[in-house]
Amino acid sequence: MAGLDKKKPEHMPITSFPVRDGELTVGGIKISQLANRVGSTPFYAYDRGLITERFQTLRDHMPADLKLHYAMKANPMPAVVQHMSRLVDGLDLASAGEMMTALDTGMAPDLISFAGPGKTEQELSQAIAAGVVINMESPLEMENIARIAKQQGVPAKVAIRVNPDFELKASGMKMGGGPKQFGVDAEAVPEMLSRLAELGLDFFGFHIYSGSQNLSVESLLDTQEKTLELAVRLTEAAPHAPRKVNIGGGLGIPYFPGDKPLDLKVLGAGLKNLMADFHKQLPDTEVVMELGRFMVGEAGLYVTKIVDKKVSRGEIYLIADGGMHHHLAASGNFGQMIRKNYPVAIGNRMDSSEKEQANVVGCLCTPLDRLGDKMLLPAAEVGDFVVLFQSGAYGLSASPTAFLGHAEPAEVLV
Repeated sequence: MAGLDKKKPEHMPITSFPVRDGELTVGGIKISQLANRVGSTPFYAYDRGLITERFQTLRDHMPADLKLHYAMKANPMPAVVQHMSRLVDGLDLASAGEMMTALDTGMAPDLISFAGPGKTEQELSQAIAAGVVINMESPLEMENIARIAKQQGVPAKVAIRVNPDFELKASGMKMGGGPKQFGVDAEAVPEMLSRLAELGLDFFGFHIYSGSQNLSVESLLDTQEKTLELAVRLTEAAPHAPRKVNIGGGLGIPYFPGDKPLDLKVLGAGLKNLMADFHKQLPDTEVVMELGRFMVGEAGLYVTKIVDKKVSRGEIYLIADGGMHHHLAASGNFGQMIRKNYPVAIGNRMDSSEKEQANVVGCLCTPLDRLGDKMLLPAAEVGDFVVLFQSGAYGLSASPTAFLGHAEPAEVLV
């Protein structure tokens, strides 16, 4: 990354955000100018051009008949979802709140799917009335859907979320395999399909999601081969061939030293072969890949201002006006077993040659509020901007914003 010691790099190079006059830019706007435009720090900034570019790169490398959906939980900011809706083939969501944002885009309801292990009756009622596809997570949920649909006098569009009998190896977060709160165990799906036919529900297909944040092409292809084989096997018990099979996503992005980006060319070629075999058996079934983090994660920055600088027993502390209440993941408190630093820069000193080792901490009264440990950074002063890269996914909406009563940061799409 520009501004860091080449002999001892802190992170992988960050090249997506150009530098002008020594400052990072987002959407062509310098960090200091953007801060003035937003009106205050901290804030999140997402680059619409980078999001579009990432989608187009995916589309160019993935099989032409693979449908690409956006998983809204990665970043549900309405402006981001609106932008994504113009690019993708569908939206996947996990709450009634996200459903309302999705419907506001004008996306056709049957291109929107709703997953989650604890949907309330109110949420099910809203989803049925809206006509979105509900990914059912249990037999009881199926019975509730059938009852509510009958009360409303409208058909319910449903798919079965399957907990597969295999795991996504090398996954940052496992969502399937073994006992899980997600979906229906694969071996119990045939019985559920039989009951689904009795209830007269509108069967759309299967949602088989094994894990996320995976940087191994080999692991991803191995899992997707098993996923497609499982879908074919389960179809034998279905009332008709599935219209869609959502194979999840799991594509990761590099966060830490040693992480390497996925080779999309190899991944796409492998998926093309797998889908060709799949369509020999289920020629009319669409295959959907659901992606969130991979679509938007690298297109976002978290920007916070240094409000104090002090030395404690020989160590420098840069104290920022933001922190873990805005960006829990960067603090290491969102799934990391061992805390690692996100890529960090002093956004207005990108061409500085003067370096120092510093700790970047937030404004909260807890030692957990750390945004960077012992990082080699340009020498910074009060008023400078600390920028955290890889912040476009699981940032603000995944953070405890009410903790200690500080104001929420702004979000901008530029």
